[in-house]
Amino acid sequence: MKKNQVLKLTYAGLCLALCLVLPFLTGQIPQIGSMLLPMHIPVLLCGFLCGPWWGLGVGLVAPILRSLIFHMPPLFPTATAMAFELAAYGLLSGLCYKLLPKKTPYLYCSLLIAMVGGRLVWGLVMSLLMGLSGKGFTLAAFWAGAFANAWPGILLQIILIPPVVAALKKAKLMPNE
Repeated sequence: MKKNQVLKLTYAGLCLALCLVLPFLTGQIPQIGSMLLPMHIPVLLCGFLCGPWWGLGVGLVAPILRSLIFHMPPLFPTATAMAFELAAYGLLSGLCYKLLPKKTPYLYCSLLIAMVGGRLVWGLVMSLLMGLSGKGFTLAAFWAGAFANAWPGILLQIILIPPVVAALKKAKLMPNE
């Protein structure tokens, strides 16, 4: 196995582990977890570090695995919708980072595109899941869940992720660079 592949596998495993462990920092209080979004950070990082396919895979698996192991978040609809949302985060962060120039402003651009895209996917999936279960999912519920209640986590992602990626890049610990 090449060094690059080992590094990607290591980062993906670490990101998946962080997805399982970081939510414990919120003290299992769902309101705080939905504000700080502890599973989002490792998945976004995975896309940047390992590429779009690893990011998609970790994002898709993490919420379902955490739900099956710890019964949080609830499998339906929360973990199911989160699986699609986080998969989109991982895919989009990896894809944008791969396609855009490797300069700091584009790192932020990649992050913002992934964050908006993932939230749109979450809204679409929640709308479908709630519709299938005979419940409604309004635009107000989307706005509250995706942005209004999540702003602390959004801010945390913008503050933490680019410096981590930049530091790993500077240390020459980024696969494919």
